[in-house]
This record gives sequence, structure tokens and C-alpha cells, in this order.
Amino acid sequence: MSDVSTVVPDKADIPVVILCGGMGTRIREASEKLPKPLIEIGGKPILWHIMKIYAANGFRRFVLPLGYKGDQIRDFFLTYGDQGRDVTVNLASGGSPQWYGDPQTEDWEVTLVETGIETGTGARIKRVAEYLDQPYFLQTYGDGIGNVDIGALYTQHVASGLVSTVTGVHPTSRFGEMHVSGERVTEFNEKPTMADGWVSGGFFAHKREMVDRYLDDDPDLLLEKKPMQTLASDGELGVFTHEGFWMGMDTFRDWTELNGLWDSGDAAWKVWA
Repeated sequence: MSDVSTVVPDKADIPVVILCGGMGTRIREASEKLPKPLIEIGGKPILWHIMKIYAANGFRRFVLPLGYKGDQIRDFFLTYGDQGRDVTVNLASGGSPQWYGDPQTEDWEVTLVETGIETGTGARIKRVAEYLDQPYFLQTYGDGIGNVDIGALYTQHVASGLVSTVTGVHPTSRFGEMHVSGERVTEFNEKPTMADGWVSGGFFAHKREMVDRYLDDDPDLLLEKKPMQTLASDGELGVFTHEGFWMGMDTFRDWTELNGLWDSGDAAWKVWA
């Protein structure tokens, strides 16, 4: 019998964990009514945009750990097919609604898992372990988008033999960058990319064993602290470098900017047809 660790599953079989439980406190203008993953860009939740990025790269199985206002995310998928369709409701007879037009469809399998309101990111992944049924899984957050080549990330990770791989992106400064000559500004860039440094872009690939070796069910466990630090110190954390577009929707200003990019037709993360 072959060792399961040597099997490389097709991308369509790989579980993709999208962390959906956070409270989005820094974008409170919208997150008081909606969980952050349902805040819309161009009329669709950012979660939908993230899933479309993965689907465009051949991944279709999603596992969503829920927390804050998780019932709204659950309802979004339970009613997904009927969103945007016309409907007639006969209030007198109380009969079944009559729907018009074809339902929305996506070739996705979506598993929604309640993981607690204040659970840390590491513990959330641990609590969906039973649904991670392949030798590898992918993972990201419900608030970051980019034109990341997810297929290449997966291929590099498998070839590396490492336990985990994180996507590295260049951070963008929130301060205006000035090029100065004497007492004159010769160039001004509102949000320059810091080309010399790397930060986590939040798109990960993991061996399944990562969950058992580096995570536990402590509700305070944050993936970004001890698990990632230990993976790095163990020499088990690789990096997949991404030079293209990436942006996290952390603040109301970010949300406004992302909607502006979508409305102008300049949404670089739209890698689907």
C-alpha cells in the first residue's frame, strides 16, 4: 500500500479553508450589520470574490469555519441559488413561492462549521480537522484578495516537501512616498509598494499533518503566533513569492478603494471569466 503522503490529489479534491469567524472591528461601519466576509465589493461579498479566485485556479471544495454572525454566512449559501431571481409569493394561499429564471450555480462544495464566536485562527482550523480529508489543504482569510497563482502555490508546496508554505507579498505603505531633490519634491506616490520587504499575504498551503503537529483546540490559539513561529524555527515553512496585486480589506478606506477598483474595471484580482 502506498504512503498517503506521497499521493498528490487533484486540485479539485483539495479542501480550501477560508477563515470566516472574525469580528472585523476595524471596518465597523459595515461589520456591525454583516460578518466581514459578507461585506460587498461590486455587489458581491468579498468571500465570493475569494472563492472565485480559487475556483479559477481549479479548486472547488471549501471549508468555512464560522464565528461572528456565522448564521448570515450560512443563510447566504443556503439561499445562494435564488439570489437575484424574481419571485411571486401568494400571501393568501400560503403556497410555495414561484421563482422565475434559472438559479445561480457554482461547481462548489461548501462545508460550513460553527467554531465559536471568539475562537483564535489556529483553533478554528483545528476544529474543522475532520473535513480535511486529503494529504494537503489550502487556507486563507475571508478579507484578502489578489491575483495569486494558487495552482502554482500548490505545486510548489507539494514539490518542496515542507509542512507549510505562505504567500509572501510586498507591503504597501499607507504614507505618501516622496522623492526629493534639494527643496523640491520630484515624485510623489500615494501608496508605494515596499519592494525590499515581504509580509504574509495570507494564502497558505499545508500538509494535513500540520493540524496535528502544530495546532490545538485552545480557543486563544492564533495561527500567526506560535504555530507559524514554530514552523519557521523547525525549518518547515516555505514562501511562495507573489509580485502581483494583493490587498487586505482591513478598514473602511480599503473597502472604498476595492469598490472603486471594481467599478472602474481595474479589479486585478478578477482572474475568472
